[in-house]
Amino acid sequence: MFVSDRLAALGTFGLYAARVGSRAVTPPWEISEAARHTWFLVQRSALPVLATTTPLGMVMALQGLLIFSMFEAEQFLPPLISVATFRELSPVLASVLVAAQGGSGFAAELGAMRIREELDATEVMAIDPIRLHVVPRCLAVLLACPLLNLLGSIGGLVGGFLSAVVLNGQSGVQYWAELWSMTHPIDLVGGQIKAVTFGLIIGLVATWEGFHATGGAPGVGRAVNRTVVTSATAIIVVNYFLTTALFGQVTP
Repeated sequence: MFVSDRLAALGTFGLYAARVGSRAVTPPWEISEAARHTWFLVQRSALPVLATTTPLGMVMALQGLLIFSMFEAEQFLPPLISVATFRELSPVLASVLVAAQGGSGFAAELGAMRIREELDATEVMAIDPIRLHVVPRCLAVLLACPLLNLLGSIGGLVGGFLSAVVLNGQSGVQYWAELWSMTHPIDLVGGQIKAVTFGLIIGLVATWEGFHATGGAPGVGRAVNRTVVTSATAIIVVNYFLTTALFGQVTP
């Protein structure tokens, strides 16, 4: 029964995703709503993203410097930081923080609208609630994640510079010169592909949970919790397959 129930839920979610996708590519579009939600996400998540990726870039530089100095190979530290930041650190962390900051907020908003029967009232007025309330939020996450990924990448590189150069006396000129020596265009593009994919996951999961919330205020809380847990888990799992597909055959 458990397996069949999970498969049925997955099929229902797939139909929901198809409904959202069909409305996202057909007019009319709620452009102003999508822009408002995008700004909300970027504004709310920018500082947490920087506050997370910058110290982690510093830690990565510190640990890498300890290892590379044993072999007098400090010149490999900057490319390690750039590749790791672009490929893994920034896309994953930025997206998880978007899920925690923005996805949870969207789930709470839609859940509250469901509990107050506002979504039902929208349907009664012959207005599509998915087109009006769901699609703009999904598009907002889809746009915000790549923007925040770029911000997180900058934070990671600056954090590595602070740790390696400012705190440990490495050459700043060499740091920036060597930073791109082993970085390929696919590292930048692949990180953005990851961010867009993760944004799609967050948007669909958050709106699904909020749109189908039941059980009053406790039900909204459960929807918010499931949004964060499911999104973070899916991001980490999907990240492995994206890394294999995008970077598995890349050679320096």
